[in-house]
Amino acid sequence: MEFSLAQYEAVMAEIESGTRTLEAELAEVGPAADRAANQWWVPPPIGDMIRWIGQKTVELGREILAFIGDLLKGMVAPVVMFYDAFRWMDLKGAANGVATDLGSQNLVVDDTDWTGKGRDAYLALAQAQSAAAARVGSISGNASGALMISAAAGLAFYLALAAVIAKLIIACTAATGAFASVIFSEIGAMIFVEEGIVNVMVIAGAVTALAAFLGAQANTMIALHSDAVDPSSFPAGAWPKANTGLYGDATVKDGDADWSLKER
Repeated sequence: MEFSLAQYEAVMAEIESGTRTLEAELAEVGPAADRAANQWWVPPPIGDMIRWIGQKTVELGREILAFIGDLLKGMVAPVVMFYDAFRWMDLKGAANGVATDLGSQNLVVDDTDWTGKGRDAYLALAQAQSAAAARVGSISGNASGALMISAAAGLAFYLALAAVIAKLIIACTAATGAFASVIFSEIGAMIFVEEGIVNVMVIAGAVTALAAFLGAQANTMIALHSDAVDPSSFPAGAWPKANTGLYGDATVKDGDADWSLKER
């Protein structure tokens, strides 16, 4: 499953709307149970039982809502991963561009008269920098891919959560209607309890699957870190210097090189 920012935003809007609807439906359960219990023909013991059932139904619904609220605390993570993945791809493009520009085919001019050890040393150093830039591009691409896969996993998880909320809304509406009939109050509550238990198990399964997947992705990020700190592909065992100010400028008058001119 690929990550779609538009689809993710739509799912988040659906979840937020669904939780508000579920809260409103739960708010109707208590009054519906009270109205049913207060019917003139309902014996007091039965009325007390109806009120108790309504109270427990609301408590269960609120616990499920609190659980869902905890899961929504991480809702921004897939979006952050998505944008970070794009930034890593930008870095990959820039690094691969440098690698291409420093390739020997782009540095050697066919009709040049420059030959000798200087030319050979120059090309060797440039090719080393090209390989280092290509390595940066590869690491960046792998980081981007890992982030996009994690974002897609987050989307799949919240899609499952949205489906669960939709089912709970239907069950809560059915429970409220059952309380209104008095006779079917217990059946309506059982419907909601059953849906609540089943769907909490669905959510728990989704959380477990997501945790296992992200655990595997953590191993991927560790591998990427290992690639980043491995000096074997970098000139002199270090990452390429970030700007020209870190290099000697080869001038002969500023006194910072062995060949600088010195006043006597």
